[in-house]
Amino acid sequence: MSPGLSTEQRQALELLASDPHGAGEELLVVAHGFDSDMIAGLVRSGFATANRETMKAGGKTIEFVRITITDAGRRAIEGSRVAQLTIEDRSTSLTGPVWRG
Repeated sequence: MSPGLSTEQRQALELLASDPHGAGEELLVVAHGFDSDMIAGLVRSGFATANRETMKAGGKTIEFVRITITDAGRRAIEGSRVAQLTIEDRSTSLTGPVWRG
């Protein structure tokens, strides 16, 4: 994992990256269990954006906040994957392959 990007942040960014439309903040908190302060931190850090939107549902107008990943967020999770692969590669090269027969 890259320095400064927690496991929870990486997971949230990966979830956001999986949908081009992002996700509602309430969905991220209630359904996926992410902390709203952590999501706000991703927005403040420039890894995600928050946009207030309205829509009609059941004859009522509802307002919600859509969270989407930014290019910086995509680079952060890509950097996280590269860092993890580098750590795994070093671990393998230090210990060598384990053969079990």
